[in-house]
Amino acid sequence: MDKKPFQSNPGGPKNRRGAKNVGFIALIILFGLIIFAAYGQPSQLKEVPLSDVVTRANNGEISEIIIRDNAIEITKKGEEEPSEKSTKESGSTIYEQGLKLGIEGLTVNPQQPSSAGSTWLSIGANLLPIVIISLVLFFMLRSAQGQGNQALSFGKSRARLYGNEKDKVTFSNIAGSDEAKQDLEEVVEFLKFPKKFEGVGARIPKGVLLVGPPGTGKTMLARAVAGEANAPFFSISGSEFVEMFVGVGASRVRDLFAKAKKNAPCIIFIDEIDAVGRRRGSGMGGGHDEREQTLNQILVEMDGFEQGTNVIVLAATNRSDVLDPALLRPGRFDRRVNIGLPERKDREAILRVHFAKKPLAKNVDLDALAAKTAGSSGADLANITNEAAIIAARKNRKEIIQSDVTEAFEKVAIGPERKSKVMSEKEKEMTAYHEAGHALVGHVLPDSDPIHKVTIIPRGGTGGVTWSIPTEDRSYHSIIEYKDVLARALGGRVAEEVVYGAERVTTGAGSDLPAAAELAREMVIKQGMGKKLRNQVFHVEEGIMMERMMHERQYSDETAKLIDDEVEALITEAAERAKAVIKANRDKLEALKDRLLEKETVEADEVLDVFKGTKMPQAAALY
Repeated sequence: MDKKPFQSNPGGPKNRRGAKNVGFIALIILFGLIIFAAYGQPSQLKEVPLSDVVTRANNGEISEIIIRDNAIEITKKGEEEPSEKSTKESGSTIYEQGLKLGIEGLTVNPQQPSSAGSTWLSIGANLLPIVIISLVLFFMLRSAQGQGNQALSFGKSRARLYGNEKDKVTFSNIAGSDEAKQDLEEVVEFLKFPKKFEGVGARIPKGVLLVGPPGTGKTMLARAVAGEANAPFFSISGSEFVEMFVGVGASRVRDLFAKAKKNAPCIIFIDEIDAVGRRRGSGMGGGHDEREQTLNQILVEMDGFEQGTNVIVLAATNRSDVLDPALLRPGRFDRRVNIGLPERKDREAILRVHFAKKPLAKNVDLDALAAKTAGSSGADLANITNEAAIIAARKNRKEIIQSDVTEAFEKVAIGPERKSKVMSEKEKEMTAYHEAGHALVGHVLPDSDPIHKVTIIPRGGTGGVTWSIPTEDRSYHSIIEYKDVLARALGGRVAEEVVYGAERVTTGAGSDLPAAAELAREMVIKQGMGKKLRNQVFHVEEGIMMERMMHERQYSDETAKLIDDEVEALITEAAERAKAVIKANRDKLEALKDRLLEKETVEADEVLDVFKGTKMPQAAALY
């Protein structure tokens, strides 16, 4: 069916709102003109005594007298318009005031009583400003009604209510996360059969905390709980509670929980609860700032739930370490569900879910893609499937083929190719040596991940890429593995040094060096993998911001010096191991460099072919 082109709606809400604004401005302008015409022009007639008028008229100094009721207007000789005015006594004529009859050159208009029409006209002119003011006020109140409701609801909860959707999310719509779904199935039972648990004296949990890295589907799981239980679902972000005005956040918390009790059984979902639930006393505002008052209100409301209200609070965060202990104690968040990054089988299931509504070719190997995407979250996998569909559409294909999926994966993982960037032949050669150095060190060292692809085509913010992918999911890493990673990271810089000399190394390692230094520091501080500080760990997550802002550390200057020495020793050792590997296999470095200059991109199979016969020097061995 052909799609109709987009057409604007002349009678839509925006156009009607614009017409109202134009009408409002027109009313204001009209009102101003009327006020100016009626009252804004000062009188040009000079007030004079009647006796003076009569005397001057008798002396022939006045050419015309116009009488209107008790007011008279005087036109002096030589003038065409009245310039003076006076007031005569009511019930008497001007002749009775002393004006002589038959004065030469004087015209006296007879008295002209006001007609009924002029009277009504005068009344209308006086009433018109009042009518205009009334209309303006009515229009302003009518237009501001919606805004007024918002202003009055400033302290009301901004949570979105779900539950009446036709396509509800259930556990069957979510691939992977089997353990998390199993834990959350109990919450569904609490909501659906509360009396079953109350009958044996069980207390329904008040809160469930979902903890996991970004993109692992915490929000989707919360919605699935509501969908399975067929219960209303209030969703709000932790940042929406916090305002610059003290007390607003606490008011919104009270309003949210009051709405939840009225809609019980239901679920309150607070996303990114660490925005409001951080440990009290750590903020810059002391104990009376808005965030901490909001947290206090949440604690009170969760404790204030009556038994039998059947309202459960689900909260999601990826920073559970910064949450206030009072929020995590039993009676508030009774359950904690950890949602980790998906494993290989789960990644394949997630990919199949996201590709289900896309025209995927039958020969696309999703298992191989799942193997290559170790460490990816569900959001990353969804992004890969979407990019694959975009690439297929851009190439005018009706279905997604294997090359589209591979290109999408590489685009998401290491960035898009920048073929438009022009490099000189010398820069290409240097880049080829640099990437060949990474690949050679990573291939020779036994505990490094296998090389997946090497390219000198710029991608993202880099001039070239050497891509290593683990063969399996790993939860733990040894010191030897980390040391091989450090050596591989420094292989590019060391290759430049071996080929061109120590003083001709370039800025090509601008991203390698910080990454290596960060890994080495993490090994020493967080993992206790230093030689002198072995098994000593320094928890500095909370102190990082303080260290940057107030130049304070949680360890002494002597310990800081030891940490720096340990980091320097790890980096130096990695560089020496990389140099030993490259010098022992210089011919393989040259061979891969030539292949890169020829083809620009070398895949894994070709890398293995080039590196046949590489040697592991004794100086690079750790055992």
